[in-house]
Amino acid sequence: MRDIALSLSLAGLAFVMTAIWGNPLLRILRHFKLGKIIRIEQMGVHSAKMGVPTMGGVMFIAPVLLLSGLLNAVALIGVTVGGVGRSILLPMAVMLGFAVLGAVDDLEGIHGKRRGDGMRARTKFAAQVFLALATAYILKYVIQAPELYLPGYFFEIKLGWAYVPIAAFIIVAESNAVNFTDGLDGLAGLIAATAIAAFGGIALMQEQIYLARFCFLLVGALFGFLWFNVHPAQLIMGDTGSMALGSVLAVVALMTGQWPMLLIIAIVPLAEMISVVIQVVYFRLTGGKRFFKMTPIHHHFEMIGWSETQIVQRFWLIGLLAALIGIGLSQV
Repeated sequence: MRDIALSLSLAGLAFVMTAIWGNPLLRILRHFKLGKIIRIEQMGVHSAKMGVPTMGGVMFIAPVLLLSGLLNAVALIGVTVGGVGRSILLPMAVMLGFAVLGAVDDLEGIHGKRRGDGMRARTKFAAQVFLALATAYILKYVIQAPELYLPGYFFEIKLGWAYVPIAAFIIVAESNAVNFTDGLDGLAGLIAATAIAAFGGIALMQEQIYLARFCFLLVGALFGFLWFNVHPAQLIMGDTGSMALGSVLAVVALMTGQWPMLLIIAIVPLAEMISVVIQVVYFRLTGGKRFFKMTPIHHHFEMIGWSETQIVQRFWLIGLLAALIGIGLSQV
């Protein structure tokens, strides 16, 4: 109970810190004219978002890294003390690495030569793969994270050398899946917060206390971000936030060994990513026809008449129910 209470208290602290520095960050983003660019196919109901400050992921990333660093300062300077949370150094590094990559993409899309588009897809993908492979290697050979747990099996399943490419694939896929989910006010933040809280709960049940605290710190900071991001959004997380969230969600899941539960707990980002894949494949096979009116799939529901708030609330309800089911299955 003490661990649960402390984890929830840290979430509250992260929320307060994020909410306090939200308005100063908004002024900074507006000063440097870091506003969202709306592509032609997204015009219409989304035209009102043109110029809304982006790169808002900094709002929750900075407090999480600061608080996690302070809470684990002893580990950071290399002094070994019983109970110190070294396990969270990797998700902290992954969050920072993917946030920097996302920030470069955001800046390129705002002020760079590829204004409105961001980095070239192959360049961004190559950077994601590099970061993911390095992370997967550390998970297996440095941290020695549990490789795989499945419902109904009460032992760790070893994957051998195959673990590294599988883990790297999961990190890249989840990073892009959450990125696709970030298209409506509050959607990616709510879905990611729910999924990360679910894996935080799983970590608590596995007695990975410091990993759980990191998860709940991130959830609290995301709630602080959502204070400014709910409809109508005052700022948007951008690739800076969405890529960091997706990658850290994957790493947390991998560190618990319960990464197959991502298929359930992160069902909304999975559906967003699959909708894009279906649309692209169908478009090429049929010579230009579309399976959905527009992808990612939340835009399809917009075009058939659902309001932005209806989509966000309904998707979040699905995500919440899926998180509860995933937590239950992880304990079977």
